[in-house]
Amino acid sequence: MAMTRIRVALLPSAVCIAGTDPALKIKDQQTGEVATDRETGASLYTVTVMLMEDGRAEVLKVTVPETGLAAGLKPGVMVRPVDLFATPWARIFNGQLSDGVAYRAARLELVTVEAAQ
Repeated sequence: MAMTRIRVALLPSAVCIAGTDPALKIKDQQTGEVATDRETGASLYTVTVMLMEDGRAEVLKVTVPETGLAAGLKPGVMVRPVDLFATPWARIFNGQLSDGVAYRAARLELVTVEAAQ
């Protein structure tokens, strides 16, 4: 079954702030196998991003290939997710339904204060 990918468009007034350093995404916890991009083979990382838009705030865990991580990316800096997609998911684990939304971006660009205004 094909996964539904939904392009996410952010309002021009949206502010995104990196909340964590990029963390290597592990595909298999038992073997330590690193998750990689299917097309490029680049290692995948997760970055927690705080999205503030129209008086609301959301915390998103965004997966980004290593090639899409900007130099200087660290907690507290403003970022702009490029080609952001959301993929709803659901699974049954130990008889319990778990569901959520996975976010994936081609890259996270740093935003200068001047560009944000």
